[in-house]
Amino acid sequence: MRRFFYAISHDATDQHANNKTERLPKLNTLSIGSDIPLTDTIIHHWCRVLRANVGDEGILFDGFGGEYHVQLQSISKKQATAKLLTTNSNDRTAPIISKIGLVMSRGERMDYAIQKATELGVTAIQLLSSQHGEVNLKPDQVEKKLLHWQQVAIAACEQCGLNRPPLILAPQPLKVWLQQADSSGIAVDLAVSPLVAALSQDSYYNVLRQPANLRLMLSVPAAGQPLMPVTLLPVLAQKRPYLELLIGSEGGLSQEESVQAEAVGFSPWQIGTRVLRTETAPVVALAILHALIN
Repeated sequence: MRRFFYAISHDATDQHANNKTERLPKLNTLSIGSDIPLTDTIIHHWCRVLRANVGDEGILFDGFGGEYHVQLQSISKKQATAKLLTTNSNDRTAPIISKIGLVMSRGERMDYAIQKATELGVTAIQLLSSQHGEVNLKPDQVEKKLLHWQQVAIAACEQCGLNRPPLILAPQPLKVWLQQADSSGIAVDLAVSPLVAALSQDSYYNVLRQPANLRLMLSVPAAGQPLMPVTLLPVLAQKRPYLELLIGSEGGLSQEESVQAEAVGFSPWQIGTRVLRTETAPVVALAILHALIN
């Protein structure tokens, strides 16, 4: 059954063809049998691209928890509605809260990293620029790229069944992010795309504003360095631990950046004896963490 993200804050087109921000009710506030106005994005994908008909059924989720089985009730040129049939509280979230600090890469590699990290249950991805990084966004590029990468994560949720999408956090220089990580008593703000601005205020994501239980820096293999930090397994034994991972660019972190990361509590973690690509490292790291906790 097709799944669609129901963005309660979204851009809608009015009768004069001007975009406006529309706020819809959370799905968990609606009762069985309620009629739900569908967003322009869902109408385009479900009704036009997939050519759905009245009576077809699908799944909606808004990121605030659970999923909602609906049936199409009406379709017109610009509007469509669905009736709420049943609800399911299953979020399919991972047993680990995880935030990846990921130095941005170009094109499909970045999309791949976000898509696969989402499928593996990442909670948030902090976009970073670094000394050896390939991508440094200009101010006028940030909003567009942030929206694109958030949509990549949402599309991955629609495919894999995750009902709470990871938050893609606006780019920061790595040094600035590490300085914030050093301010352990200060709550971290979550700078996200307007598409998920309302969602980012949900209590589920509050842990992301606090210091992590463990910080790991994926590093290249080095002689004499332990393969796994001794603190990892004890932290994974905790109930729903919160881990931060730092993953550099294709060129790796500079010596200065590595030293700064270790100074604020990031423990080096080398996975095997090979050097992983920046889009492969999040997948392998998250898969290992889930295998260890299970």
